[in-house]
Amino acid sequence: MRTLSHEDGTTAYRDVGEGPPVLLVHGHPFDGSMWDPQVEHLAAAGRRVIVPDLRGYGRSAVTAGEVTLDVFARDLAALLDHLDVERVVLGGLSMGGQIVMEFHRLFPERISGLLLAAASARADDTEGRQSRVDTAERIEWEGMAGYSDELLPRMIAPTTVATDPQVVAHVRRMMRGAPATGAAAALRGRARRQDYVASLAGVSVPTLIVVGTEDDFTPVAEAELMHERITGSTLAVIEGAGHLPNLERTAEFHEALACLLTASDTTREATA
Repeated sequence: MRTLSHEDGTTAYRDVGEGPPVLLVHGHPFDGSMWDPQVEHLAAAGRRVIVPDLRGYGRSAVTAGEVTLDVFARDLAALLDHLDVERVVLGGLSMGGQIVMEFHRLFPERISGLLLAAASARADDTEGRQSRVDTAERIEWEGMAGYSDELLPRMIAPTTVATDPQVVAHVRRMMRGAPATGAAAALRGRARRQDYVASLAGVSVPTLIVVGTEDDFTPVAEAELMHERITGSTLAVIEGAGHLPNLERTAEFHEALACLLTASDTTREATA
């Protein structure tokens, strides 16, 4: 992995392949390796794939206390500046999808296409905010092991758990390996995020929304809401997938993603 230095430490990232750039943003409590199947697939298909570990996760520097979504979004913009990438197809899953929405709010001119996977545009209610804050305190005190073991059955569909031990092991490894201080800081910042539902009407680039039918965190209704708000967006509902459709149903995920990238290419060529 490569690293980019900033005032709070370093951002670790992969930059693989050549061609139109795609930047993929992982969720909580994961790291950039959650996109491994997509990195391999997209690079082989003639894409440049940029995958960072967000601050506080993976091999990137940890910021204690609270990290809000705008901080993550500005980190991504700084990485694109460093790589001399002006516009990019930007994708994120779960928390990563919310960071993508924040990036769109701040830097819409830098996006040529959007992927929102297993994400919700709504802000947390009072109970949800308190739950994130309480969880942050818990994992800083106890560490990630117990929290990860409790979370795992909700992250992955039961069928995946029963039939794909490699995916289960990968997800468990990412969650247990996440730095507790960094994960807690992200949870506190995420609790304070704004509601993005209204701002979705301003999305004017090709957009793909992906959700699994077995997603316990972001039900299909959340994806349908975003689909209604973003004119011309495509909704892909992946049968049998839980909260990680990119790992659980890679073929279906890649098929949907290919349509987004083709639409983005067409739009980019038309405006060149």
